[in-house]
Formats: sequence, C-alpha cells, structure tokens
Amino acid sequence: MYYEIEKQFEINRDNENAIKMANYMRDKFKFYGIPTPKRRSIYKDFLKTEKSKKAINWEFLDKCYKSDYREFQYLVIDYLSNMQEYVKYEDIPQIKNYIKAKQWWDTIDGIDAIIGKISLTDDRVNGLMLEWSKDDDFWIRRIAIDHQLSRKEKTNTKLLEQIIINNFGSDEFFINKAIGWSLREYSKYNKKWVQDFMDKYKDKMTKLSITEGSKYL
Repeated sequence: MYYEIEKQFEINRDNENAIKMANYMRDKFKFYGIPTPKRRSIYKDFLKTEKSKKAINWEFLDKCYKSDYREFQYLVIDYLSNMQEYVKYEDIPQIKNYIKAKQWWDTIDGIDAIIGKISLTDDRVNGLMLEWSKDDDFWIRRIAIDHQLSRKEKTNTKLLEQIIINNFGSDEFFINKAIGWSLREYSKYNKKWVQDFMDKYKDKMTKLSITEGSKYL
C-alpha cells in the first residue's frame, strides 16, 4: 500500500506549493506540496480499511517515517490517530522512535496528542511523562509538557505542575512556548488554578511562558 500512496502523492505533487511548505518548515524537509485536505483524501479509504483490521501495521508506519517527504510522516500521525483505540502503553517505545527521528514541532505536536490519549486509559503514562519531562531531548520534554492539552476537567494538575517545574530554567524557545501553551489552554477551563500557578512561580518563569500562559486571564 505504501507504493500506491506514494504514486498518488506523486500524481498530486505541486512543486510551487512544495517550495512554500518547505520554506515554512525552514527547509528541513522535502514536500510534495499537497494541501492537508487533499493529502488526507488520498489515504482516507486506506485508513478505514486499516481500522477494520484492528491492528497497527508498524512495518508500514516505519517505511513511511523513513521517507524523505514530510507528507509521509503526517500520514503516520493520521494513521495512529485513526487507530487510537488500538494504540497501547506498550507501543510507546515504538512511537518514541518516530519522536526521535526527523524532529520538528509539526510532528511532535501531532504525536503529543496520541500519547495524551493513551494516558487517559493507562496511568502508567503519568510516571513516564515525569521521566520524559527531564529528558536530555527537549522535544521529548515538550511532549511531556503538552500531552494534557485541552483535557479540561480531566487534567492532572499535580502532574502538570511538576512537569513544568522540571523545565524551569530552560532557554529553549520550544520548551518555554510549550509551558505557556499548556497553561493557556488549561486557563480556558480553570483560570484560578493557572493564575495561582503563575503568581507562585512567576519569578521562575520566562517572559514568553508568562505572556502565553496569561493570554486568557
């Protein structure tokens, strides 16, 4: 199936748009230049068929992730999102291989939602996220910080607080942005908690995190 999708990607290639997409991602990756709605329509039926099998084809996903073209990494994220009910805690080491490869915010932010949904049904993820929040790889830490995004009343605030504390003192843009983003999203549900958090730790937070986190306060 990989080669059938590759063929369709080639047929729908838009070289002009590919240049724009690559530039937007700082020329880190090659693109076919296919807009998201069109890209997803190409493999929509394939994902339906895969879901009916109730099993994840890791061999296929590995092949996609090795592609030089970014659309194939997006396919992996769409595939796992589509198969979310079959993605288990035991699959996280395999997913971590994707996290460590071809790293940039677009795939990282797609994967953190997948990890986050696993944690809703398996408490073991909580401990793992605490470990990840201290990882040498800041992209791993970013996933730990943001894996509870948009969870509202299901947010584990004790976990969120400790993960953020573990990342104080970082000068990495993508970490400080993630801290602010996580607080901003939770403030939509619980402004008081976020305000109290920021009052308590404002001297340890960067200006970026404070600006992002206080957007809706």
